[in-house]
Amino acid sequence: MSAFTTVHLLRHGEVHNPEGVLYGRLPDYHLSERGHLMAQRAADVLANREIAVVTASPLDRAQETAAPIAALHGLEVGVDERLIEAGNTFEGQRVGVGDGVLRSPSSWRHLWNPFTPSWGEPYEQLARRMRSSIIAAKQLAPGKEIVLVSHQLPIWIARLNAEQRRYWHDPRKRQCGLASLTSLRFTDDDLTSITYTEPARDLIAGASPGRGA
Repeated sequence: MSAFTTVHLLRHGEVHNPEGVLYGRLPDYHLSERGHLMAQRAADVLANREIAVVTASPLDRAQETAAPIAALHGLEVGVDERLIEAGNTFEGQRVGVGDGVLRSPSSWRHLWNPFTPSWGEPYEQLARRMRSSIIAAKQLAPGKEIVLVSHQLPIWIARLNAEQRRYWHDPRKRQCGLASLTSLRFTDDDLTSITYTEPARDLIAGASPGRGA
């Protein structure tokens, strides 16, 4: 008998970031009040699903997004370093073109190759670690549903990898909103569908863009 397993890749909610920096992997960047509401929306959408595992990036915002889902299903939130945000040269700095680090010519040397990208963790490396996390999670609970809480770029690269699309892309066109779900459905080991939903879409309209989601 075939096992139908779903791995939900959940992006965390809005982050409190009044300085407007690229927070990346920095500690102590927590969900804003609206971010907690977004996390609860995701939990509500998954409340009646057969969630067997909830695992998150070690970063605060991901752990806090996972918490209400785990609580609803009587689970502990696991930690998987493979789900962490992508490394970025400009972490901790403002990155706006008009008022940030990109105004400085000394920063331009990091921008020479958008295909890799030259300013951060290579897309190929991101794809490998996300794929490894997805496979491991799927093996933990065949025939059930798993939630992996991660960040915008890792989730988007995981989707491009699953769809066998090129990794180089326009960041403005990523389909990975705050507290969104990118759901990969498997029949045994075969990926059979990918769906995308935004449980907190109405809250996103008023959300701050953040940096380094």
